[in-house]
Amino acid sequence: EDEDTDSLLQALLEGQNYGTAAADGTQSPSVSVSQNNPGKRDCLVVAVLCFGNLINFIDWFIVPGILLDIQKYFGLSDGKTGLLQTVFTLCYMLAAPIFGYLGDRYNRKIILGAGIFFWSGVTLGSSFITESHYKIFVLSRGLVGIGSASYSTIAPTIIADLFEEGKRTTVLSIFYIFIPVGSGCGYMLAAGMAESTGDWHWAFRVTPCMGGLALLLLILLVPHRIQRKAAAHRARSISGTICRADEKPDVHRTAKTTWCQDVGSLVKNCSFVCSSLGLTAMAFVTGALGMWMPLFLYRAQVVQGIVPPCLQESCNSSNSLIFGGITIGTGILGIIAGAEAARRLRKRNNKADPLICATSMFISALCLYIALMVAQTNILSTFIFIAFGELFLSVNWAVVTDILLYVVTPRRQSTAIALQILVSHLLGDAGSPYLIGVISNAIQARNIPSLQWSFRSMQYSFAICAFVGVFGGGFFLLTSFYVEEDRKEAQR
Repeated sequence: EDEDTDSLLQALLEGQNYGTAAADGTQSPSVSVSQNNPGKRDCLVVAVLCFGNLINFIDWFIVPGILLDIQKYFGLSDGKTGLLQTVFTLCYMLAAPIFGYLGDRYNRKIILGAGIFFWSGVTLGSSFITESHYKIFVLSRGLVGIGSASYSTIAPTIIADLFEEGKRTTVLSIFYIFIPVGSGCGYMLAAGMAESTGDWHWAFRVTPCMGGLALLLLILLVPHRIQRKAAAHRARSISGTICRADEKPDVHRTAKTTWCQDVGSLVKNCSFVCSSLGLTAMAFVTGALGMWMPLFLYRAQVVQGIVPPCLQESCNSSNSLIFGGITIGTGILGIIAGAEAARRLRKRNNKADPLICATSMFISALCLYIALMVAQTNILSTFIFIAFGELFLSVNWAVVTDILLYVVTPRRQSTAIALQILVSHLLGDAGSPYLIGVISNAIQARNIPSLQWSFRSMQYSFAICAFVGVFGGGFFLLTSFYVEEDRKEAQR
């Protein structure tokens, strides 16, 4: 009976677009295959999206992986060095609402392909910039951020269309595993290429090739049109019961409201607002850690006498390699643990998701603070507590996105994700790398220049991340007070 129903729904929904009311009626080569085997099609689509997400975050963290080399090459202070990631993130967040608007109204496959092509081309071009053109290098990082925004805004909504909630959390977890995996690979790729070639510019010449492959796979394997998995948009309530939304099976997903109306509705959604502020705290911490932690570890080792100061052309990249490995391992474990904890605890507690996020943020903040305090005396303990801090931060990635997807009505999801990106980066990792660098510069300026104060200035400025993490946990606690009501509202 279920198979007959699925066949009927597939016929009814044939031609439904990814998010466009202006489909041109063309189909990709994969459509006929996907109609015969929709399960295989869905797996292929997710695989392509995950590969693109991997490349996206490799590009994001190439600069932190070779930060010391770049700092020496352009002769930068800590403040100007932090500006590199700040410009990237500012452009990323400002472009996100634009792509959210386009993703709710036009063909998302085309937008994704254009984004991949754009950021890959700019990344390749940035590898040929010389030391006298630092401003052009900063501009290139901003342009890469614009391309990345198109991907991060739209790809999760495609997954939301492919899977019902029971499977959606699992698939989103797989998708978001590639955030820490890509981040860690970015550190390791950058450090490895700089060490093997003796020139850090080569770190920017690998991912464009991967981007070309991702674009080809997107064209061949992702269809222009797709159906939902049910005749009506069904959302499984936190208690496990099935509720039907008013959305009809043959109605396009395209938004029929203005962008201002969408934003006004989202601002009134307390769960969306509070969880977005909690994500902002996460972004602040991860942005600062991602940019400065390898350099902080290097300065701690110099103070302890473990490594000598870098006076040569290519600096020691072991910290980037180790930190990249930690990021990959803890990211995979954290996201899997978060998804499994959410799946199990939802059956017992209607507010499980935001409570999981709050608890993990509090524990992460404590671990990061301890790591900073022991860095001058015991580098091994520092690595251990950093690993635990990153582990508990990673618990939240898929869970936070899932909260958004079930407290926001489907026709506003791309806009909601775009706004969440805008807020979390504007108040989070857009400013945290630059802020840490500026505070570090100010502390060094007040003291006699030395290796000791070079380390301590970074240590003291990093301490702000632990306190921001505590605030993030508080916002997730607030989310738990509203999540049930907002979820029911989204299902009406």
